[in-house]
Amino acid sequence: MNKVIACIDGSSAAGSVCDYAAWVASRLESPLTLLHVLDKSRYPVENDLSGKLGVDAREHLLSELAELDTRRNKVALEQGALMLEEARQRAVAGGVAEPILRQRHGHLIESLAELEGDTRLLVIGKQGEEHGDGAHVGDNVERLVRTLHRPILIAQGEFKPPQVVMLAFDSSDTTRKGVEMFAASPLFRGLKGHLVAVSKDRQTLSKDLEWAEKTIREAGHDVQCAVLDGEIEPALHQYQQEHGVDMVVMGAYGHSRLREFFVGSTTSNMIKNATVPHLLLR
Repeated sequence: MNKVIACIDGSSAAGSVCDYAAWVASRLESPLTLLHVLDKSRYPVENDLSGKLGVDAREHLLSELAELDTRRNKVALEQGALMLEEARQRAVAGGVAEPILRQRHGHLIESLAELEGDTRLLVIGKQGEEHGDGAHVGDNVERLVRTLHRPILIAQGEFKPPQVVMLAFDSSDTTRKGVEMFAASPLFRGLKGHLVAVSKDRQTLSKDLEWAEKTIREAGHDVQCAVLDGEIEPALHQYQQEHGVDMVVMGAYGHSRLREFFVGSTTSNMIKNATVPHLLLR
């Protein structure tokens, strides 16, 4: 469980994914794997043709379709190899000496699940190549958060080395582990930290927040604490924009409203409206 894995595809986010992955791998001193998965749903190995064609006609058509699929898949694999090579050059320029290139023909979620045991952190774009550059969150992001039990960094926007990080805190086990990770991880060393909670019950939260601040400060980090009112997602994003935060760290699931299904939840809205990378913890 030591590799940083970056999912490379033909989307406009691929460059940002590669740059953030190189940044993470360099700071963690972990190997970087650049992964391209040729999706079976878009590039099937076999075709199943049914209909009322005659036997000879059907066999001829099946043969032609199989040949077309073979050519199409070969071109797609070659295109993927070119994308990986471009990503490799970009990662080397970002400080990673020897990125590992991997290409698979299968389903992205299944491929990443098979690699989970060797994954320290996953980097993926907010939208895949099937989506545009709008606010829509790619289907794979939602499914990955449900499936994997590794930190997932969702790259967003042009790469900028993070200097100010906000940790969204809700007293859940996940975000308590996040505090300990923030304190111990070389990923955040030397960065300005903001420990932010959204709660009406400040008295109940205060003891947990005091522990979190102490844990982070004792590890040598500069941290500023804040408790906000209002709805979770708008309050956190407003704080992020007002304080120049360029990376948000949060639990994928937490207490109360954060324990909803991913689709339609606070987590989903945070990613949907994200203007900076979000690191999701499980």
